[in-house]
Order: sequence, then C-alpha cells, then structure tokens
Amino acid sequence: MHRSSTAPQHPAAFAGIIGVAQRDITPPVGIFARNWGAAKHDVASGVHRQLMLVCTTFRDTDAGEPLVLIGADLGWWKSAQDERTLREGILQALGLDASRLMFCLSHTHAGPGTFSEDAGKPGGEYIIPFLQHVQAMAIEAATEALESALPAILSWAYGHCSLAVNRDLPEPGGNRYVVGFNPSEAADDTLLAGRITDGEGRVMGTVVNYACHPTTLAWDNALISPDYVGAMRETVESATGAPCLFLQGASGELSPREQYSGDTRLADRYGRQLGHAVLSALDGLLPAGKELVYQGAVESGAPLGIWQEEDYAPSVDLQAQMEVISMPLKDLPTLAEIEALWASCEDHVRKERLWRQRGIRKSLGDGTHADMPLWVWKLGGAFLAGQPNEAYSAFQIDLRAQLAPAAVAVINIVNGYAGYLPPAGHYQRDSYAVWQTPFREGGLELLTRTALNISHQLNIPA
Repeated sequence: MHRSSTAPQHPAAFAGIIGVAQRDITPPVGIFARNWGAAKHDVASGVHRQLMLVCTTFRDTDAGEPLVLIGADLGWWKSAQDERTLREGILQALGLDASRLMFCLSHTHAGPGTFSEDAGKPGGEYIIPFLQHVQAMAIEAATEALESALPAILSWAYGHCSLAVNRDLPEPGGNRYVVGFNPSEAADDTLLAGRITDGEGRVMGTVVNYACHPTTLAWDNALISPDYVGAMRETVESATGAPCLFLQGASGELSPREQYSGDTRLADRYGRQLGHAVLSALDGLLPAGKELVYQGAVESGAPLGIWQEEDYAPSVDLQAQMEVISMPLKDLPTLAEIEALWASCEDHVRKERLWRQRGIRKSLGDGTHADMPLWVWKLGGAFLAGQPNEAYSAFQIDLRAQLAPAAVAVINIVNGYAGYLPPAGHYQRDSYAVWQTPFREGGLELLTRTALNISHQLNIPA
C-alpha cells in the first residue's frame, strides 16, 4: 500500500474541541424595517420566518483560547458605533481578544433596522432594545457552545449551486449599469459546506459559505425574513438534525436572477435550491477521520485500482490573525456637507441615499483613509477570511485559486460595514457599486494581497 498524491484525502479537516449553539433573534412586529428607498412602508407588519443566530466555537485543546464564529440573520451596519458596542460587549463577556471573534451578517434585505439613530422613526423605539437582545443572545449562545463543546472534527466539501447570477447589467439603450440579472456574464457558483462530527459520528452542526445577495424580497414585502437563508437552513437542519451556520460570501455582484419580489414563496424556493446543493456536497464527504488510500490493482477483465477507507489524523492547527488595512477613500463630501444636503432634500429616494451616505461618512470619519480590519483564521488545512465590506467575487476566486488545496471560506460583512469593493477595472462604469463605495480604485486588490500574505504566513510550519 502507498499514499498517492492524487488521493482525495481531507487536507482541510480540523480536529479539536468544537461547540455549537443557536438562538432565535426575531425582532418584534412593528419594528422599523425600511431597507429600500422604493418602499412605501416603514415598519414590519409580520414575520415570514424566524431570524436566527448560530455560534460555533473552536479550540485546539480544552484549555486553549477559543475562536468564536457567529452568524446572524441581519442586514448590514449603518453605524460603526452600533456595531462596535455590540461586538465589544461580546468580547468583554467572553474575555476574548479582538482577533478571535467574527460576527457575520447574512445580509438579508428583509430584516429590521439596526441603526440606533433611526430611533425617532416609526417603529424605531424597538431598535436599541433589539440590538441589546442580539448581544445578549450572542453571549448566551457562545457561552453554551463553549460549555458544551466536545472533541470533534470539522470537514469541508466544495459544491456548486446555480442560485447566484451576475447582477451588473448594462442598461439596454443607456450608458449606466443597473442592479439586475446580466445573462451575458458568468457568476461564481462555488459552495463550501462544512460538517462538524463528534466522536460517535453524530453531526453537531454544519457551516455553509455561499455568495449571493439575499435580495429576493424587496419593497413590496413588509415581513421580517431571512430571505432564502431561512428555507436553506430548514432544509439542511431537517436532514442533519443540527444547527446550520450561514456565512455570506463575496457577493458584491451576485444575486438571484429573479428578485425584488414581495412573494415569500420565491425566497423559500431559492432556499430549498441552495439547501439541496449543500446536502449534496455534504453527502460527498467521507466519514470523519477517514481518507481513501490506494491498495493496489486487482486483475480482472481490466486492471482495477482499489481504494479503501483508512483512519487518519486531521490537523489540530488553530491560528488567528487580525490586520488593519489603511484603505484610500474617494474625495467625499464631509459629514457636515452630507447632513446639509439631507436636511434640504425633499425627494424620498434621494433622501434615503443621503442618509445611508451620512452613516458611512460618520463611520469612516472625514479623513483621506479609513482603517478596515481583516480577519484570517486557520483551522487545520482550511482558511476563513472575513472583512466588513461587500467584496466582489474576485476576492474569493483569487484566494481559493492561490490557497488550494486548502478549503477557503470568504465572508462579507464581518464585524462592521462601509461599502462595496469592486474590481479596479469597474471604476470607469456608471454603476451603483462604484458610486456607492467610499473607497478608491484598488481597494479590492489591496484586500486580496493582504489576505494572501496573512494566509501564507499562517501556513508556515512552526
């Protein structure tokens, strides 16, 4: 017998002390939930599906310092202070270093308001109590995950799902790009699925990393919803009997082909589509701690190569690094200038855009550069790269190509938010992502180089 370099082994698996916990974070009906400039409603009139928070913790030994990975069915942050208050409370309660927590938003566009300065709007009185509730549930879930953690193995499998399409569409008869299905451009359909298995072979939890904007439900929908993530989670959890943690990928230009709907059945259909793709990927995994080893040939009508499952020891390597990147900003109006424009604006859509721009400028400050953090974790032979902005899919494509055969999970809207990171070549376009982003051309490429440099450093044997 010998081990072949072409054997489909498990280079990405991690063996350690792993815990999983889940909490319901559905806000009250009546909370401010205006996420679309074209919406005619301000508050949520009901609930389509529960919003969930899932926490997974990782330690190399019982006494090791944990990594805490949290996914929440929320949209995006409009205030750096709101995000910082929530995250710092979690760090303090758990006694964690900032490098060891990633709080990841699913980016649903049918969620509640998370901006404390919207407290004076209809339903805004619920926002601050809701944020406090989310923080409490995150601490509770993380504590439970750490206390109930067991020796377990995290294994990864790549798959594919055609849910995501390119959404940068050259407007027919015009010179701008609209945010809608572009059938002439291919989309990254890569899916990464993780399975956490205890020593008895029981599935403790799953992890799903997929890049697609949850924008199925839009201005005609007044229900709180996780969008397609809800039915995806239901599909996966029903089959595995374990919590499912969703991590939004680098989806800057990716969305469902049919979107901006008020029909929750469409979001559920998309969720089942993704959920079945996840289950297909998970079903392709070998049992935890097993690999295929070539046994030799059996002579029959043809020489038959025989492979059999054998035990192997997954990596116990667990590392975390956070690095702050100084991102150059565009020549933007100052906060005072934006606030003056907002105060004098009478167009509802334009006023909403200015309010969002105000939030971004207030978060970044009036300087020429902004400090943007990047988290890179190494779990066995896998890497998790999380950052606050809406990176285009080139980010995950490049990292996965450069770091193969490692499994690579790339996560948008982690521990903050500011804007889009389109490729440098897109900055000549009249498109939403280009005029929305506060960052100068080259930000995506700088992020990619930094993530690769950190990953290569973490990959050097001690």
